[in-house]
Amino acid sequence: MTNLMLTTYIVVGGTFALYFYIAIKTRAKNTGEFYVAGKGVHPVLNGMATGADWMSAASFISMAGMLAMGGYDASAYLMGWTGGYCLLAMLLAPYLRKYGKFTVPEFIGDRFYSQTARLVAVLCLIVASLTYVIGQMKGIGVAFSRFLEIPFQTGLFIGMGIVFFYAVLGGMKGVTYTQIAQYVVLIFAYTVPAIFISLQLTGNPIPQLGLGSTMSDGNGVYLLDKLDQIVVDLGFSAYTAQKGSTLNIFLLTMSLMIGTAGLPHVIARFFTVPKVKDARSSAGWALVFIALLYTTAPAVGAMARINLTNTVQTGEIGAAEGNVAIDERPQWMLNWEKTGLLAFADQNGDGRIQYYNDGGLTDARIALAGAQAAGGDVAAAQARFDAAELKHAGTKFAGFGWQGNEMTKVDNDIMVLANPEIAKLPNWVIALVAAGGIAAALSTAAGLLLAISSAISHDLVKGMIAKTIDDKTELLWGRISMIGAIIVAGYLGLNPPGFAAQVVALAFGLAASSIFPALMMGIFVKRMNNVGAICGMLTGLGSTLLYIFWYKGFFFIASTAMAPDTPENWLFGISTGSFGAVGALLNFIVAFVASSLSKAPPEHIQLLVEDIRVPMGAGAAQSH
Repeated sequence: MTNLMLTTYIVVGGTFALYFYIAIKTRAKNTGEFYVAGKGVHPVLNGMATGADWMSAASFISMAGMLAMGGYDASAYLMGWTGGYCLLAMLLAPYLRKYGKFTVPEFIGDRFYSQTARLVAVLCLIVASLTYVIGQMKGIGVAFSRFLEIPFQTGLFIGMGIVFFYAVLGGMKGVTYTQIAQYVVLIFAYTVPAIFISLQLTGNPIPQLGLGSTMSDGNGVYLLDKLDQIVVDLGFSAYTAQKGSTLNIFLLTMSLMIGTAGLPHVIARFFTVPKVKDARSSAGWALVFIALLYTTAPAVGAMARINLTNTVQTGEIGAAEGNVAIDERPQWMLNWEKTGLLAFADQNGDGRIQYYNDGGLTDARIALAGAQAAGGDVAAAQARFDAAELKHAGTKFAGFGWQGNEMTKVDNDIMVLANPEIAKLPNWVIALVAAGGIAAALSTAAGLLLAISSAISHDLVKGMIAKTIDDKTELLWGRISMIGAIIVAGYLGLNPPGFAAQVVALAFGLAASSIFPALMMGIFVKRMNNVGAICGMLTGLGSTLLYIFWYKGFFFIASTAMAPDTPENWLFGISTGSFGAVGALLNFIVAFVASSLSKAPPEHIQLLVEDIRVPMGAGAAQSH
């Protein structure tokens, strides 16, 4: 066992022991503690738990990877995910806390005086939460597979077991206090390596300032200017340049923003505070804790891209010895190759690795080989390869003797986890990053699974099927449904439909198109009735799911996709992750039309809507 592995086992094992201890000490004894932690969590602590619940594997592992590879366009994730908390704090959290129920579907069922509306809300919640949890399971598998040097599948099963223990045992109360510990772990794990790397590259210990500083090599070139120069010289678009359409970036930002405000596991956190005022306060604290990571992410992404490129391009571009020799590639590359998340192929047989934009030549070569092996459309694949080869022949790279990009796979999700190794940081820092990545994925997975469990046990079983069951039986059903949700999530996590952040973006689109409009209209539109709400939710969810399945494959089975998931095939250039905003607009339109053509809500419901917006009164708190 290497020193790094031993250090990793000690650090990760220590954090697991802490999570187990907290779960045992805060075990839920009744449904109030299982669903909403007894409504007695301090707003600052709730803000910290919300931060951990929110900063998932997508935030910790994948977002900086997307920023590293996507540059300017990926900043939509930063703006959308943080902006959503402003909407949540101002428009939803205090009103839902005042209403005082356990779950989002329960509020929708009561507000729209319909068990059908409640059932549709449960459906929307489960679909969005299951899609979200796939990304967390992918993140858990990635972190475990590299740092504990075990197969991806084994790492995923271990993560399932850990979540099972503390989420099933502790419910919301156990999850809340475990998430507070996980926030501390993940924020240290994210910022400490960023400080080291910022010092190395710019001499500035504050990553946020390092991003705008000059390089430490004394040339006076700013870091972002240096990165632009490097990637453009290698045939890529400038890092700081906009590459996608403005419409798609706007819709992606909007989809992530309103999806944030509509995610049930995040909203449920605001049911756990003692007073209505505390709901808004804890949203503010959550934004502070989240900002510590989100303002660091752009620096981490940019610096990771520089380090990755410099690892491969060790000298002058085009020089005979300007690229790293295969038999001299660094240990971190060997480590990540074992996971299958990093791969290369020596296309020109020169014994060195070239990493550049080849205009799709390597992808076309791989597609042709696949068609020949599987008996596919070889003629079409050959035509695509010939076109790419002809295009490549006219570039400067062909003159260097390069025959295609040789970094055939660089998974976005490895960038943050590999960054400390690339920068040759101490083993304890690398181990800390492993613990942070696992903590980020576990904290959000627990929150999502709890939201699914609550919807099944409280809204379906207690609310519709067996209304007379006692508190103890409902708690048992909550734990049984949690176990079922963990099994389903683990199964889906074995075959995720994309990078962690991309999968999560789909979940936000589903929440944006179904749950957010129903909550907004439920709180602010007295005339909105049950017919409008039901029709709107089904329209939003159905249209968004259909659009996603059309390109990703039905139920995320890639072979069933109706069209390639590429910009030239998208409707008006709108990506699957951006369509949630369109689905939300369709939801609003259908809901208002259907409501105007049907009977107005009963008078007591209209009075209820007015009462929710009066800032006084809330359920009693319980001491912890």
